[in-house]
Amino acid sequence: MWGLFPLYWPLLKPAGSLEILAHRILWSVVVVVALLAFTQGFRWARELDRKRVLLLGVAAGLITINWGMFIYGVNSDHVVETSLGYFINPLVTVALAVTVVGEKLRRAQWAAVAIAGLAVAVLTVAYGRPPWIALTLAFSFGFYGLVKKQVGLGGTQSLAVETAFLFAPASLCALWLATSGNGTFATEGVGHALLLMSGGVVTAIPLILFGAAAVRIPLTTIGLLQYIAPIMQFLIGVAIYGEEMPLSRWLGFTLVWTAVVVFTADSVRARSQRLAVPARA
Repeated sequence: MWGLFPLYWPLLKPAGSLEILAHRILWSVVVVVALLAFTQGFRWARELDRKRVLLLGVAAGLITINWGMFIYGVNSDHVVETSLGYFINPLVTVALAVTVVGEKLRRAQWAAVAIAGLAVAVLTVAYGRPPWIALTLAFSFGFYGLVKKQVGLGGTQSLAVETAFLFAPASLCALWLATSGNGTFATEGVGHALLLMSGGVVTAIPLILFGAAAVRIPLTTIGLLQYIAPIMQFLIGVAIYGEEMPLSRWLGFTLVWTAVVVFTADSVRARSQRLAVPARA
């Protein structure tokens, strides 16, 4: 589902990125609150202390940046660059683990991060500018994951609090766009309005499925599956939208994919070694 996002957001044109983001937040609140009302309820909210609420507020800001940049990237014909962001995101997460958390990296992980850094340099030359859309996506989601790890709350519950933080600003933004004549929600027909509203469903369902899968399959498998979405996005950008891929960009992406292979192979090997220790004992 995440891999198909580049096919969905262009359907919402002529709405601009800001309006799409505002409605994505608003209708995500509706969907998540309805889901919680019919499933888990809201008793869990009593256990939230000030620190966790503040962290979720920070997470809300980070996911807003991530959502907004992705919508902008897709609707401005930079689908391939958005895929790049999610290819390098796991490597950014590793770099944050070292610089922020103080974790130690294995040699292969250092090699993967170094190759990714080289790839960004090559792509900067290829694009004629830093790949800022990809970097913004990678770092915003990397920091988002870092903050969420500190909170330790379920995916649907966490999303409910995060979107609750954003509900008032998103409402004001949608209202301002409507009253200033720059909004499209009420002017482009029922089908367009329903597509904007469906952004909440499109946002919530993959997150809920991911949360359900995360407790059922190994973490290594989840890590591997995470690359399906950017692969699909890359293919959509090249094969469907016809984005240019000169040799210099292919070289940059090849370096990124090399870093991903090194990183993933090391992760699988390390996990296998950890599982083998109890067996020998």
